[in-house]
Amino acid sequence: MTKVHLQLQPQWQATWADGTQTVFEGELTDRLAQLVAEIPQHEVTGGTVETESVVNLDGRTIELSQYLTETLNIPFVVGDFETQAATIPWEVVYHGYTPGKDEYSVESLLTVGNGFMGLRGTTPEMEIAEENYPALYLASLYNSVASQVADRTIYNEDFVNAPNLQKMYLVVDGERVDIANNTVLSMKRRLDLKTGLFEAWVVLRLTTGKELAIHTKKIASMANVHQFNISYTFTPLNFSGEVLFVSEADGDVYNYNVARYRSLTHHHLDVVDKQVAETNMALTAVTTTSKITVVQQAKLHGEKELLSHLTTEQSANILRQQVPVQATEQTAYTFEKTVHVHQYRQEESVPPIDFTQEFPTFEESYQASAQAWADLWETAGIEITGDLMSQKMLNLHTFHLLASASPNGNQNLDASVTARGLHGEAYRGHIFWDELFILPFYTIHFPETAKELLMYRYRRLDMAKKDAQKAGYQGAMFPWQSGLDGTEQSQELHLNPISGEWKEDHSRLQRHVSLAIAYNVWQYWHNTQDTEFMAQYGLEMLLEIAHFWQSAATFDTTTNRYFIDKVMGPDEFHENYPNSEQGGLKNNAYTNMMVVWLFEEIAHLHQEFPASLFQEIQEKTGVDNQTLESMAAIKHQLGLEINEDGIIAQFEGYFDLDDLDWAHYQEKYGNIYRMDRILNAEGKSADTYKVAKQADSLMIFYNFSKEQVRLILEDLDYTLPEDYVERNLHYYLERTSHGSTLSRVVHAQLAAMVDDQELAWKLYQEALYSDYRDIQGGTTAEGIHAGVMAATLYIPLTTFAGLDIRTQRVSFAPNLPAAWETIDFQLTIRQVNFQVAVTKETLTLNVDQDTEVDVNGQTIKLVANQPTTINY
Repeated sequence: MTKVHLQLQPQWQATWADGTQTVFEGELTDRLAQLVAEIPQHEVTGGTVETESVVNLDGRTIELSQYLTETLNIPFVVGDFETQAATIPWEVVYHGYTPGKDEYSVESLLTVGNGFMGLRGTTPEMEIAEENYPALYLASLYNSVASQVADRTIYNEDFVNAPNLQKMYLVVDGERVDIANNTVLSMKRRLDLKTGLFEAWVVLRLTTGKELAIHTKKIASMANVHQFNISYTFTPLNFSGEVLFVSEADGDVYNYNVARYRSLTHHHLDVVDKQVAETNMALTAVTTTSKITVVQQAKLHGEKELLSHLTTEQSANILRQQVPVQATEQTAYTFEKTVHVHQYRQEESVPPIDFTQEFPTFEESYQASAQAWADLWETAGIEITGDLMSQKMLNLHTFHLLASASPNGNQNLDASVTARGLHGEAYRGHIFWDELFILPFYTIHFPETAKELLMYRYRRLDMAKKDAQKAGYQGAMFPWQSGLDGTEQSQELHLNPISGEWKEDHSRLQRHVSLAIAYNVWQYWHNTQDTEFMAQYGLEMLLEIAHFWQSAATFDTTTNRYFIDKVMGPDEFHENYPNSEQGGLKNNAYTNMMVVWLFEEIAHLHQEFPASLFQEIQEKTGVDNQTLESMAAIKHQLGLEINEDGIIAQFEGYFDLDDLDWAHYQEKYGNIYRMDRILNAEGKSADTYKVAKQADSLMIFYNFSKEQVRLILEDLDYTLPEDYVERNLHYYLERTSHGSTLSRVVHAQLAAMVDDQELAWKLYQEALYSDYRDIQGGTTAEGIHAGVMAATLYIPLTTFAGLDIRTQRVSFAPNLPAAWETIDFQLTIRQVNFQVAVTKETLTLNVDQDTEVDVNGQTIKLVANQPTTINY
């Protein structure tokens, strides 16, 4: 490997592999720019930096080796090259402290979790404030409260920030030591993606001039998902004297993560019980309306002599343990806290506090958790060569998907994956159609977890049926935003942060969420052959959803076609027709084509399952043979609007909308992802223009192959030009702002489908980095985007390795991007475990059972435990 060595003092100097040296003069930005320009000329494939150097670049705190690694996509390290370079794809590191939105984003990306709980990446000293935001989120911990907005009372169900038992801090000379209000001399935070270990190193100067070093370690145990552990070590650097160590159980918490929600009611918990026993404490809180009980018990570990001086104080909502330490300069003192967390719904009994249960030390917990993480990585990890930073992003996304839901944390847990994981409060922690993008990750790696997530929907089927009835439909109408009980939780009013005004919100008309649920049920069935699930739950869900769409279709004698109105598509910018007071659109193309697919699948399942079973489900759901016949008719006569160029209108009337001057808005605003808000602030409406937030009509090509879409269009008796996919892609790309990060994933897959590999790679890379670089200008502060993270893990398997699990046999048509040399992964399809290795010339498959696959259209027989290599 050709490497460069960088020496920073007394002046910047690079020693190249051939022994020549270059000195870099000028300002920091100029030196870095020159260095980056020089390195490719020397064909450097890695480098070392003399010491860890943290500098300020254009207002950002960076560490030089990390900056070079991420800028050049080649490894730069401090210390032993081989050892340190191997850790780069497995760690997320931040230097410095930038309070506010940037800090909130860092905390989201440093969150540790296990599927049951998520703890944001704050240090124990941090308080809820503008500067930083500690939070503990528990899957499905929701509460509804009333808020006054203008002259209206509205009710919002929120994802509740649970009581804070992470809290530990120091008091020196009566001064509370924290991050936001003391001088931060240095700060480094690191998340080990391989083991789930969060660490922070902080050096603070107090107002008295005294300095302290604090080292924090934190895990959310993947071995015992009801437990988290914190280790807290402090060292007086330039003084000796009394330091008061404080550990709290803080029930005085509230929701504060999302700025636009802060004017609404944000108190959700009442503390109902506090108990202490020696070094143990317990705090019990109950949500104000949903009546969910959260019980947390903590044990403090430390040097026996120090803990003998422990005292406890109580206030209305807080338990406080205090330990005075006669500290000596340059001597380290460590305390640990083990916390057990449980939640109980209103109908569940709450057991008494038991302080005799085991509270393992940090190291014991860490070792068990690290092993549990190792097992998960062996199943779900994707390994690539040739692209260091893509590997790091894939690891980051895999980690946060498993932190959001896991085989360990979601067993018998009545929850699904929120749009923002267990990382933040955006969208109030609700469950959306993002499941469409998220479920495949679990279906192919952890099918039992996928089943648990689908059961969340099944348990709310009755509520979906009630909501359909209320709206005048039959069958099941699942809500756009689902939370605790499956009622519609979409807000009635939406705050535009640009204009500061509230406006009516029609987003609940995105009825296509039920089609995403149906698609996930079908995909789970198709790839697991779980007959028991289908017989008990899956068929019922599919028939109820299909019945809803059958009842929503109306026959138009003028066109001799059915239409579906009062809906919104995935685009979201278009809620109604221009100047219309009624929400909803007619014949949304994505919705209608998905309905046709669903009706086709109902017909297939009718033939696939025993007649007696299917009839039993028909009787249970009320979907009689006449209703099935109606579905058969609709799937041939449902309407789409298609112009003479073969462009499928996003909805009926779309072509009548005005064109937008994109160049004008780009120049005026720069970031135009949320064109709807920009137009609204100007007194205009996105409803008037051909402008989309994200892929809408094109979404159908994310769900299905080009061949499957052709069959859907044939079913509807539409004939399009041979190159209609390319035409539609470029037509809508010119009119899409990509206000959702999911948009890039869909367009990337479609670009690959039409063999525009350069565009596919560009869009995929933007999606892959979207949270890490927070490309939407602060939205990562409100939680990670679970949907795009899952989708960026799926595209490498489907678009690049060419995997298709929608076909009768698993098929491959590899098409690696230029930047990747190889990709390796595992998956489980129909109880067969696959090990897959792809290069630019070969595909190697190893299975644990005899099976057949298709590779580039050729059927290949695979023998168990005998690796087979196919050249192409």
